[in-house]
Amino acid sequence: MTVHSIDLNADMGESFGAWHMGSDEALMPWITSANIACGFHAGDPGTIAATVGLALRHGVAIGAHPGLPDLQGFGRRSMQVTEEEVYQMALYQAGAVRAFADAAGGRLHHLKAHGALYNMAAKDAALSRGLVRAVKALGDEVQIYVLAGSIMETLAREAGLIVRCEVFADRRYMPDGSLSPRTRPDALITDESESVAQVLSMVGQGTLVAVDGTTVKVQADTVCIHGDKPTAVPFVQALRQALSRASVQIKPA
Repeated sequence: MTVHSIDLNADMGESFGAWHMGSDEALMPWITSANIACGFHAGDPGTIAATVGLALRHGVAIGAHPGLPDLQGFGRRSMQVTEEEVYQMALYQAGAVRAFADAAGGRLHHLKAHGALYNMAAKDAALSRGLVRAVKALGDEVQIYVLAGSIMETLAREAGLIVRCEVFADRRYMPDGSLSPRTRPDALITDESESVAQVLSMVGQGTLVAVDGTTVKVQADTVCIHGDKPTAVPFVQALRQALSRASVQIKPA
C-alpha cells in the first residue's frame, strides 16, 4: 500500500474563559485541518471565533470537534448517552462552528468526535449512528473523520458520507485496532522517533504494531497530532520532514 498524500489534523480551540490550553498559533501553520472544540468539553464562543480566524489565515480546513458535556473532565469520561442524544449534541455543536466559519467567509469541512465520545462510538453502533446522522443532516459535503477500521467507519460509508480514516501519531493500539485506553501506562507514545516510525508505517505500508506485538492493518487518510502537548510543534515539524522524505504530500483530506 502506498499513500501519496496525507492530512495532518489537530484538536484546537480548547481554551475556555481564563483557562488556556495548547499552542494553537504556533501549531496552525504546520497542520492542514483543525478540529475546533465546540463548548461542551472545552472552548467558548470567543475561542471558536479566534480559532476559525486563525485557520482561515493559514488555509487550514475547519472542522467541528463535538464532545460530551463534561468541561471538568475534558470530555474524557464516559457517559451514558443515547443515539438521539449524540445526534442532537453533535448537530448542536457543529452548528456553532459552522456559524462562525460562515460568518468569517469559510465553511465547515468536517466533523470529528472528541475523547470519550469518539472512543465510545468507535465500538458502539448506536452512538456511531447518532454521529453519522448529524453529519448527514449538516449536508454540504461535510466529511466525517473516523477511527480506521471501526464500526463508525462502516456505518458512515453505508450512509454515503465522505469518510476519512484517522490514525494517531502518539497513541498505541490494541490488537483489534482500537486505541489503547489512557488508563494503560503505555497508552501514549512519548518518543518522537517511535511516533514518526509508526506514522510512516501506517501511511506507507498501511500497518501498525499493536501493544501485543501483532500487526494490524489500517487505512490512513488523516493523522491526528495532539496539540495540547508542549512538544507538539517540534514533533509535527519532524513528522512533516519525514513524510516529505518519503515523498508523501501533505494536504487537507
